[in-house]
Amino acid sequence: MIPCHSLSLNSSVLQGHQTVMDLRAKQVQAYLSRQGLVPQNFTRPTPTSVTAAAAVGCSVGEIAKSILLLVGKQPVIVITSGDTKVKSGRLKKAAGLTGKVTLPDAEEVKQYTGYAPGGVSPFLLPEDLPVFLDLSLQRYELIYPAAATDSSAVALTFHRLGELCGGTIVDVCDIQALTDIRRE
Repeated sequence: MIPCHSLSLNSSVLQGHQTVMDLRAKQVQAYLSRQGLVPQNFTRPTPTSVTAAAAVGCSVGEIAKSILLLVGKQPVIVITSGDTKVKSGRLKKAAGLTGKVTLPDAEEVKQYTGYAPGGVSPFLLPEDLPVFLDLSLQRYELIYPAAATDSSAVALTFHRLGELCGGTIVDVCDIQALTDIRRE
């Protein structure tokens, strides 16, 4: 049995974390507004490319997913189309890093990016976090990255995304079949 005071402590910790995440989302959305961009906020969570595309009303490929990966122990962000898969060898070569490419756990995502999984935004990332923009996003006139929550997006061009997040343009992803995407 868990003592009641433990439950209230855990609840307040969770509420404190939620407050920090809410503040982060407000900062990003204010930043986007200052850039002349209008974030869309949805009533349902959109933590995957498929759910985000359904909410936005676009193809899965038009979703700009931000993926935190660890190359060895070095965190990097890859911003790519929702219908692609990062190729480890190409990422290591582009980043000039060695080691196994792995997905971090949820706490590491928050630690390295300041965002919760499913809502990692390419905006206002820590300056020391390497950001890579995959060329797959150039296929579309408009793309839709998360606007700091798992229920938001913002429409912009690939060029504008590059201006705002300062990432290095790379070719590290392959396009997947839609059936493979739905399994993720």
